[in-house]
Amino acid sequence: MTIHKASAGFFAALSLIATAACAEPARIVAFGDSLIHGFGLIQGQGLVPQLNAWLESAGIEAVVENAGVSGDTTAGGAARIEWTLEPSPDALIVLLGGNDLLRGIDPAESRRNLDRILGAAVSRGINVLLVGHEAPTNFGMEYKLEFEAMYAELADLHGAVLFDRVFGPLDALGDRTQVRLKYMQADGLHPNQYGVAAIVEELGPLVAKLVEQ
Repeated sequence: MTIHKASAGFFAALSLIATAACAEPARIVAFGDSLIHGFGLIQGQGLVPQLNAWLESAGIEAVVENAGVSGDTTAGGAARIEWTLEPSPDALIVLLGGNDLLRGIDPAESRRNLDRILGAAVSRGINVLLVGHEAPTNFGMEYKLEFEAMYAELADLHGAVLFDRVFGPLDALGDRTQVRLKYMQADGLHPNQYGVAAIVEELGPLVAKLVEQ
């Protein structure tokens, strides 16, 4: 059977339309601790649902899945990363380290665990967004600098997108004491729904970048 060029073009265009219509949204796994899990927040207020709402409003074809475990450390994350990545998602958001800070865990150990997590993702061809923490000075300035530096170092090593400080968007809103009262829960460790919204406003564009990659 002979197909004219015009007809061939029509069928090619039809095929592209059908493929686009059947395309699944990008699957992103948010991997971390209580900040991912949504500790202290009712349904819809946590980071994952607010991030999904942000992506939808921006017209980004992606769905973020919640793989947060409250209280998890980088060691706990390293122990569960392999099965979390089966089947492989299109992208991975990693937000871990806060509980390491609370326990005063050696930054070298935290770095090894995060390296394992990012390495597991990159070896599968999964794009990664790494979210960092600002360390307090409780354990000394050397500890603080070493802990904070590992996020940029690991992002560079593994070619990950970096969001350097999870609470950076809150600190940028003004006086830290007043901001924490307005945007944090009573425990002073977890953001309330307004704090999450402020974080998502800056995190969202980086997640969109991750999807584009």
